[in-house]
Amino acid sequence: MAEQTVEQRVVASGYRFKDVYRTGEDALIDSFHNQVVYCEASGAPITARIVAALAACLANANGNAFLERIAEWQGPPLADALPLRAAGGLHALHLAGTEPALSAFYSGESADDGAVVRDVVDRRVADLLPWLDGPPQTNEAGRSASFVLATSWLAGQGLQPNFECLEIGSSAGINLMLARYHYDLNGVQFGPADAAMRFAPEWRGGPAPTHPFKIVSTRGCDVAPVDLTDPAQALRLKAYIWPEHTIRFERMATAIEEATRQKPDIVKQNAADFVEAALTHQQTPGTTRVLMHSIVWQYVPHDQQARVSEAMAAAGERATPDAPLAWIALEANRNTHMHELSVRYWPGGRTRLKLGTAHPHGAWLSALDVPEVTNWPD
Repeated sequence: MAEQTVEQRVVASGYRFKDVYRTGEDALIDSFHNQVVYCEASGAPITARIVAALAACLANANGNAFLERIAEWQGPPLADALPLRAAGGLHALHLAGTEPALSAFYSGESADDGAVVRDVVDRRVADLLPWLDGPPQTNEAGRSASFVLATSWLAGQGLQPNFECLEIGSSAGINLMLARYHYDLNGVQFGPADAAMRFAPEWRGGPAPTHPFKIVSTRGCDVAPVDLTDPAQALRLKAYIWPEHTIRFERMATAIEEATRQKPDIVKQNAADFVEAALTHQQTPGTTRVLMHSIVWQYVPHDQQARVSEAMAAAGERATPDAPLAWIALEANRNTHMHELSVRYWPGGRTRLKLGTAHPHGAWLSALDVPEVTNWPD
């Protein structure tokens, strides 16, 4: 019998497929339940234990400001990735070496999970509360492979093969350095041969695109950009990496070296302001301007989502064959909870097309033989 995929294991384990924008107590319970299920199905039992222990602590949140804030969460806890915000705070304490009590979790040893976590939470409220202030910044270099797949596909549709890349939710800008990495997509090679970081995701589905292209510039934004060359800020990013995924720590170390050599171009700005401003700049003839983002759309406020969509549609009306516009998104479909790779481009193809699905950390890519019309993430 073939090994089950992560998605099949998630379904079999009782994942509660609900609207990720639900709010209230039931949504809070579901968010922790679903995060445990997803972690277990994704080979992250340590993170699953931490999230489950946090959920157990919420049964008696009174008197603890950190737990009370989680229990009284006003936003959609699943869309806000609330369980991972809290888990990130605990992981940071472990990585900093300031909470030996957590070592049993992160070494996979047996422990009284609820008691250990409650003790740490009670003693470290001031350290943990700031972790609830913003969404996880799971900047992952492996997602660049999806951008490369989509960019090559767009070049194959006749768009100019010289790409000016704009990214929203760039975090530390790890994916802004995509031109510095090497990719093997089902035997098709992209990027410098002597790259510091190499990706060869497991290939599933249809053939890989083969059209050459060049990244001529990259620029991104984030509401709270991370400077990889600052050890304290780098620690924050590492805290959001699931401890079981050791290869991601290796990639992070390489990304830090690359950022030290030349920092990615990131500005502190929200998504809508950034896109609106960027689209007013004169586009160099012979280039394709492309907006890209990965695992960030759910964190963009609805009013900003609308502004980004409106700005792209307006810019699309002005696009020409010599200066086309494209939009690449790798986002979780809130109905299927699969991470879908989709594109739009102007002129010529205003419909959003799904090119395939991908592992959120780049472990595999599944390309469709024929792209499908989709309305996600609009």
